[in-house]
Amino acid sequence: MKLIATFIFAAMTLLTNAQSIHSFNVKSIDGKEINLASFKGKKILVVNTASQCGYTPQYEALQKVYAQYKNKLVIIGFPCNQFGGQEPGTNEEIVSFCQKNYGVTFPLADKVDVKGDRAAPIYQWLTQKSKNGVLDATIGWNFNKFLLDENGKMLAYFPSSVKPDSDNILSYLK
Repeated sequence: MKLIATFIFAAMTLLTNAQSIHSFNVKSIDGKEINLASFKGKKILVVNTASQCGYTPQYEALQKVYAQYKNKLVIIGFPCNQFGGQEPGTNEEIVSFCQKNYGVTFPLADKVDVKGDRAAPIYQWLTQKSKNGVLDATIGWNFNKFLLDENGKMLAYFPSSVKPDSDNILSYLK
């Protein structure tokens, strides 16, 4: 019985000590700062993106979901060149591509690593249960999605194959 109580206490401590995504500030693609605390009260969908990937057309669905739910959702794209070199462009080229081809108006962050020793701190938090208190996730390709609640706590993880406008994601927004 004592062992079970110790385990429950440890689990509850992990959950209560897990910081919120709102504690992060990230550099935007245009060099400004994105303070994620400014999104309190909205769900956040974080996506690692690339301009030359088979999943790149998901930008269109991301923009549509953002436009439809912008009163209660913010989407943040994190360009990443770790998967097949599919995001080789400069920040300026990425912005131009996203706006010209998909009309992207949701925030884009500076290009980052999302896995490995150089993973951005926000992605370390997103992918490690010991930090986010909810789940471990392995990012295997572009367009992985993490959904956070209005308080910045992890709700769900979706792999590349789950489209942004799928019922799997939209069910959290309706």
